[in-house]
Amino acid sequence: MSFGEIIIILVVAILVLGPDKLPEAIVQIAKILKALKKNIDDAKSSIEKEIRINDLKEEAKKYKDEFSSTNQNIRKKLSFEEFDDLKKDILEKTKVDLTFDSRENSSSNNLSGQNLTPNEKPKLTSLDEKMEKQDV
Repeated sequence: MSFGEIIIILVVAILVLGPDKLPEAIVQIAKILKALKKNIDDAKSSIEKEIRINDLKEEAKKYKDEFSSTNQNIRKKLSFEEFDDLKKDILEKTKVDLTFDSRENSSSNNLSGQNLTPNEKPKLTSLDEKMEKQDV
């Protein structure tokens, strides 16, 4: 609107309403415009909130789907039965032979004295025999 158009509107308003009612009409028009502007701003803010909420929902859904797919991959890779089988395999493969009577080891490593020939068995002497040998 140009300045000339505004003056024409004011002149017509003065002629139609008169000088007594014109200030009240201007106040009413200002209140209506203020309420209209407030309603428009509220609508804009609620639309922006809805847009942000939708964005957050989409992002949350994306993370949920990613988490679910990762969780499914983990479950597919290692179920409890597979875990038990894996545990059994590991335990079977890591058994340690703690016996001293191993046929694979040489007789010098055999600390129990079993499976030795009589010549290989160590002779045990009593304490008295040791004392006699020291006195001689």
